[in-house]
Amino acid sequence: MAEEWATFGSDLHLDLHGPGLRTGLMDALREAVRSGRLEAGVRLPSSRSLAADLGIARNTVADAYAELVAEGWLTARQGSGTRVAQRSVPRRPATGSGGRPATPAARRARARPTYDLKPGMPDLASFPRAEWLKASRRALTAAPHEAFGYGDPRGRIELRTVLAEYLARARGVHARPERIVLCSGFVHGLRLMGEVLRAGGPPTSSGRRGRVREVAVESYGLEEHWALLTRAGLRLPALPYDELGTRTEGLAGMKGVGAVLMTAAHQFPLGGALHPDRRVAAIDWARSSGGFVLEDDYDGEFRYDRQPVGALQGLDPERVVYLGTASKSLAPGLRLGWMVVPESLVDEVVEAKGHMDWTGSALDQLTFAEFLGSGAYDRHVRAMRLRYRRRRDELVAAVAAHSPRTRVSGIAAGLHAVLELPAGQEQEVLRSAAWQGLAVLGLNRFRHPDAAPTHDGLVVGYATPPDSAWSGALAALCRVLPA
Repeated sequence: MAEEWATFGSDLHLDLHGPGLRTGLMDALREAVRSGRLEAGVRLPSSRSLAADLGIARNTVADAYAELVAEGWLTARQGSGTRVAQRSVPRRPATGSGGRPATPAARRARARPTYDLKPGMPDLASFPRAEWLKASRRALTAAPHEAFGYGDPRGRIELRTVLAEYLARARGVHARPERIVLCSGFVHGLRLMGEVLRAGGPPTSSGRRGRVREVAVESYGLEEHWALLTRAGLRLPALPYDELGTRTEGLAGMKGVGAVLMTAAHQFPLGGALHPDRRVAAIDWARSSGGFVLEDDYDGEFRYDRQPVGALQGLDPERVVYLGTASKSLAPGLRLGWMVVPESLVDEVVEAKGHMDWTGSALDQLTFAEFLGSGAYDRHVRAMRLRYRRRRDELVAAVAAHSPRTRVSGIAAGLHAVLELPAGQEQEVLRSAAWQGLAVLGLNRFRHPDAAPTHDGLVVGYATPPDSAWSGALAALCRVLPA
């Protein structure tokens, strides 16, 4: 098949403008890709040929190519030349009335972002493969024969034992191995709790109430979690939110509520820690009503500019169900999570897990136990904390330089930041981001349907892009923010 080459010169109308020739050339090439004049896969002329055609220095073209490769617009391989990347910013599709793309192919092109700044994902390239492999070999060698049977629905005792020690030390959680139930990530644990709460049981001396019909949730959170509880037959009234966090004092007036789902250490996605008075108010409500707090401690290890915020569970282990996960600290693909369950709920949770999913992979649990017990997990978390803090600082500095009116918040911990936008600009910025090939989510996507809006904004995950794409992702983000 004949090679498809880009033709430069008057046919392409490269308009080199800007503060310098290199910047002007980069802007012109980006626009040519974005508009569709240069299709994905097209091979570009050599730097020597393009420089001669445009009458500029070859080094200027070579530097521009190299920068656009780093940003993900182009690819360069030995023997294949420089080409427009297959996942480049999609061209603006032809539209009909109503402004919709004319073809399904155009719609699919728009769905392939160059940069991913969506929250909720760690840096997968930094997964500690070598240390995990060593832990897996040690675990497999030491595993007893019975580990390969059906086992305890609570999971392997080796992992529950080291988890109890780790959670007490790192998160202030009061746990005993027999009260820890291992699960396949947070969603699995929440599904179990939804089933247990909805099924209910007779009141006990510990204050366990009967069937729960309503679980209060925060004003901002994940729709997927709300949908899971709704499918369990639970209603989900929303608690109001202000500058001090979720207003837990409102629980006292919600007579039908039997539990509340919270991200107390680092609210998702707004990013604040729950005020101490409101932590106490949540516990007081649970004690007086016989209700439970479901604590989602999704990224408690990653804190940067503050003293550690311990888990809410430490205030009352009998009224808080603590849910943790390795999805943010290691990788979601491991499907490793855990619950620390009040004594009054242990039997019900274990029974529900036995009916739903008897046990997870024994080898993965034994490997994680070895990885955690050897200190490799602590070393990995410390290294990633430094890495993510550096990313966060670069994000804050770039936004301050390019969009001084944009306030960055929720950055004391975690893997994401909130960029607060002027009222009414969220959708416009999201549209601009799509044309820049930037995957990013708007703040209002996370707002409960019954909650009052706070402000417009972007929820930016700064952990996801690999190092090779980070500078390009940051530059694309700054291009879409208001000056």
